[in-house]
Amino acid sequence: MGGRRVLIAAFAAALAGAGLTASPAGADSTVRIHDIQGAAHISPLNGQQVAQVPGVVTATASDGFWFEDPQPDRNRATAEGLFVRTDAQPTVATGDAVTVTGTVSEFRPDDIATNLTRTEITSPTLTVVSSDNSLPVTVIGKDRWPPRRTIKDNAPGDVETSDVFEPVTDGLDFWESLEGMRLEIDDAVAVGPTDSFGDVPVLARDGAGASVRTRRGGVAVRPHDFNPERLILSNRLADTPDVNVGDHFVDPVTGVLDYSIGNYKLLITEPAVRVADGPARETTRAPKQDELSIATLNVENLAATSPQAKFDQLAGLIVNNLKSPDLINVDELQDNSGSTDDGTVAADQTVAKLVAAIEAAGGPAYEWRAIDPQDKADGGWVSGNVRVGFLFRTDRGLNFVDRPGGDATTPTGVTNVDGQARLTLSPGRIDPGNAAFVDNRKPLAGEFTWRGERLIVVANDWRSKGLHARRYGCHDTCDQPLFGRFQPPALVTEDQRVAQATVVADFVQQIRAIDRDAHVVVAGQLNDYPWSPPLRALTDDTRLWNLSARLPLPERYTHVFDGNSHVLDHILLSTKLFVRPHEYDVVHVNAEYADQASDHDPTIVRITLS
Repeated sequence: MGGRRVLIAAFAAALAGAGLTASPAGADSTVRIHDIQGAAHISPLNGQQVAQVPGVVTATASDGFWFEDPQPDRNRATAEGLFVRTDAQPTVATGDAVTVTGTVSEFRPDDIATNLTRTEITSPTLTVVSSDNSLPVTVIGKDRWPPRRTIKDNAPGDVETSDVFEPVTDGLDFWESLEGMRLEIDDAVAVGPTDSFGDVPVLARDGAGASVRTRRGGVAVRPHDFNPERLILSNRLADTPDVNVGDHFVDPVTGVLDYSIGNYKLLITEPAVRVADGPARETTRAPKQDELSIATLNVENLAATSPQAKFDQLAGLIVNNLKSPDLINVDELQDNSGSTDDGTVAADQTVAKLVAAIEAAGGPAYEWRAIDPQDKADGGWVSGNVRVGFLFRTDRGLNFVDRPGGDATTPTGVTNVDGQARLTLSPGRIDPGNAAFVDNRKPLAGEFTWRGERLIVVANDWRSKGLHARRYGCHDTCDQPLFGRFQPPALVTEDQRVAQATVVADFVQQIRAIDRDAHVVVAGQLNDYPWSPPLRALTDDTRLWNLSARLPLPERYTHVFDGNSHVLDHILLSTKLFVRPHEYDVVHVNAEYADQASDHDPTIVRITLS
């Protein structure tokens, strides 16, 4: 505290002797930064002129700078930092003591209605009072602790018009109370990999005080707990390294707190250096002779035009980490031309390259069954014609039952053959004309036999929540951000997944109406949580057992987004299969790593079927 007292005294003396710019008529020259920020998401002085606001420059950007008051008030609800928009490279330097005259404004990043605003001073006039001053800093996990559970409660609706501001209990308000301030994070641990934008989600003090840590260093999602203690490091002002979940950093990370794309972000001001001490990729065990192994695998928009390195990486994961499962439910596989909009819908070249890569990696020969979609009718990367399909090996007793006639628009049905359920088309799409699947991937049903046992398997890729797509302009049609303007966030995509789940559940019920003991597997990227309405719609009346919901919470995740580890990929078994000895595993090889073949982890179940 001695350094801060010296800074305050020097700053006050410098201000007293400075020739300051005259204030505009009507401007308040007694205002300080915390008065501008106020205990709210919108400044109480929004739109007003302020004069000679003092502070020390803590960081500069190409369009402005941040400055902070070295004489904070005693109200922790009011931030002491602020951005000054110059719309050009500022003439001030870090460490300058300045006074700023201008207009208080609220800037909405990317002009997206669901984003919060950033409080700023615009059209500024500046006076540099002194230079080379020490910089104030607030240490997260020491000076201030973020809430562990609640992002925002007690104020449903638009938080910008709410008079409820609770930074002690609500994460949204906590980070707002530090907006624009210089923060330090000691012993930061990465809880998500570096993404394509250079963002790195972290926890302070290696997660001390975090709600539920995963066994590999992340932080798990629970109902009503989406981990407000997370903070994202941004590379806007200095470089972030490629890190994996569980990695640390050589030194404390320091930066200024900003907001963009639905998140509070710490814009680090010095390059961060990685300590590569996160866990290695997992490997599951090989199936025993009498075990049927069934896996899910997201290949993340794989096309024949994808780099060979991606095929090789996926093949290595299948052979070495998944131990060459008997059946793989594949999703996000594209047509041969990928994103090129040329009318191509066939994916035979894409599949052939993947199968060849698996054999080159020492794996078995795989066969493929799927149905080509109509051009640009299945959503996702629209011109890529994304589809689901079955990749399977036949050298251990699994065989596909082919019943021809399936196409993009013809639904498969269920028929009774001597008291057993059979598909009318195999492979066949389930109710592809249903409105639930407009511009979305259609579920694919296939019939298999395993050493005399018959199975019906349904592969899925349901409507995405739009988490990643939100960064590319998907806002009105994607779920709203967790740290957004509207609370609780509207789950815009959920109703469509409920409708999709209902269609699949009805299909399973048709099977059970013929044979209650039928072996049924529903698998794939269902894009929602085990407790969610879509998953409940699938399981409530079908006697399907969701294996992911039975995992211990520190293991219950297949995807990591903005540092939240959560389950989006599932395997569900009918009762007759569920009561057989089985072992379920999420194989963590992708979601936690900056160098990933896909953003989803594969899952696998081994079922004893003697």
